[in-house]
Amino acid sequence: MEAALYGPGGFYLRPEGPAGHFRTSVHASPLFAGAVARLLCRVDEALDHPDELAFVDLGAGRGELTAGVLAALPADVAPRARAYAVERAARPQELDPRVQWCALPPAGVTGLLFANEWLDNVPLDVVEVDPDGVVRHVLVRDDGTEALGDAVEGADAAWLARWWPLAPEPGLRAEIGRPRDEAWAAAVRTLARGLAVAVDYAHDRAGRPPFGTLTGFCAGRETAPVPDGTCDVTAHVALDACALPGGSLLTQRAALRALGVHGGRPPLSLASTDPAAYVRALTRAGEAAELTAEGGLGGFGWLTQPVGVAAGGLLVDVPDHEEQ
Repeated sequence: MEAALYGPGGFYLRPEGPAGHFRTSVHASPLFAGAVARLLCRVDEALDHPDELAFVDLGAGRGELTAGVLAALPADVAPRARAYAVERAARPQELDPRVQWCALPPAGVTGLLFANEWLDNVPLDVVEVDPDGVVRHVLVRDDGTEALGDAVEGADAAWLARWWPLAPEPGLRAEIGRPRDEAWAAAVRTLARGLAVAVDYAHDRAGRPPFGTLTGFCAGRETAPVPDGTCDVTAHVALDACALPGGSLLTQRAALRALGVHGGRPPLSLASTDPAAYVRALTRAGEAAELTAEGGLGGFGWLTQPVGVAAGGLLVDVPDHEEQ
């Protein structure tokens, strides 16, 4: 998985970038970047307006979210903002020069670290229960052919027992999320003060999928997760296992609504008084509805992790007139 995604010729190093293959919330609507910018402003308020306010986009793709957040910041915050796009691919030539392109998140910054669909691409191991009820690692060749390997032991077995226990039924699968727990903890440690947020496809201990979630994506379609660099290889995230003390889980629908993104239709009277404004408002409402749809993007999990700040007022709803 590591080689297929990030090695020579790996999927995430291809020139077209992730947007050439699938559509995230960032690509669905600029309302998403606007909401993240609003969250950054709330973090700024909670931090009492530091001289330098960091926005760290972890797993930045080609910097689309970073650029969108910078564009949406109000004039009193923008001069103090320092934007970091963290990605293994090369820096896009057209990216806003204010964005610092990094292979690793900067250490000791104050502000907002935002990881949108990053953890689902942190490589992990897949395991399966064999005919004798033993949980074994699933081995895979670069053509996608699978075989069962050694029994799971040690720290991986302990993680499964706590977070994804498997009944001794042949064929049941799990994905060992321990590398993601460690990756998230390391990312959070880079913040001196502020808020870290992970947004991803997620499940919790009460509802783990019995056969796992490993899959592939290529050119906008789901495909077999063949680890040869031609497709994304991804698995949903056990965000509850990733959460550190003080962390909170909520859905994207709840988070975006708390940040002023609502999918309500504009009043029909606006169509007669200002048709152009009505069309714009209707477009925004449609985009907001997609971002917050239950069973769709709105069902994504948000893990929020405060570091040295009180998180209580960061995700609260705002009056309708502040939505856009």
